[in-house]
Amino acid sequence: MFSYTLDNKRYHTLNYFFRNKFHHKVFKVALNAGFSCPNYKIGGCIYCDHGSGNHYENMDLISQFYLVKNHVEKKWPNSQYIAYFQANTNTYAPVDILREKYEQVLTIPGVIGLDIATRSDALNDEVLDYLEELNKRTFLMVELGLQSIHDETLRFIKRGHDFNNFLEAVKKLRERNIFVVVHIINGLPLENKKMMIDTVKCLNRLDIQGIKIHMLYINKNTQLAKMYQDKPFHLLTKQEYIDIVCEQLEYLDPKIVIMRITGDPIKEDVIAPTWLLKKFCVLNDIDKEMKKRDIYQGDKVSP
Repeated sequence: MFSYTLDNKRYHTLNYFFRNKFHHKVFKVALNAGFSCPNYKIGGCIYCDHGSGNHYENMDLISQFYLVKNHVEKKWPNSQYIAYFQANTNTYAPVDILREKYEQVLTIPGVIGLDIATRSDALNDEVLDYLEELNKRTFLMVELGLQSIHDETLRFIKRGHDFNNFLEAVKKLRERNIFVVVHIINGLPLENKKMMIDTVKCLNRLDIQGIKIHMLYINKNTQLAKMYQDKPFHLLTKQEYIDIVCEQLEYLDPKIVIMRITGDPIKEDVIAPTWLLKKFCVLNDIDKEMKKRDIYQGDKVSP
């Protein structure tokens, strides 16, 4: 029996992590605080439609939060919550603005922490010092979009920073004892299976606490959509994706929390691949494949 799960998964689930840490049912509530992104100056990443996450730009944070909470409470009364600043780059503002946004949600009853999605090039020392202060007062996770360790790939997708910039950000966050989550994308143009596996092997050697694994999908009105329409390129099949994810999990230390294991496109926005729209089928098929192979997260991690 794998130690880090409550529901027979063969990898370290977020549900297990929250239950083990807080001894309570915990939900993440995605928020849009109206931040922008430094990479928009160069047009943004090629897959970006200028605004990930929910679309509540015209709703204040407290109203956004209760919109979700009121729904969750019907099934899970007396739950606890992590306020997830998801949309765009949530440290890309002066510290006084960050303080205003973060502190107001921390006053909401039941909020036990913050999850802040950002970029490695949007973490100056003043911001880092404030995050360190926050980390001493509440549970804090900082999510860094990386996508790949390969600088050639990062240049192609117009990421706007290189791998060394990411490494420096992880170092500074961990010096402050902040929980670090890294995002990667499987199936990026130019990359083969070995490169995707190498990304996970490399990240496993770093001091990170969580990872989100995404599948590349093509949204309408993106630079990637135009590339795909002008000259279609190979997108991973469902079986190829499952094969890669299963092997990636074997190279990740069991203590690293698997916070996401597939993409989650919006049906109206996505061009391809359409198999990704059946999220629970993908999750179930990953479980089935791991059971078929009789593998677990961390199987190939050297002692």
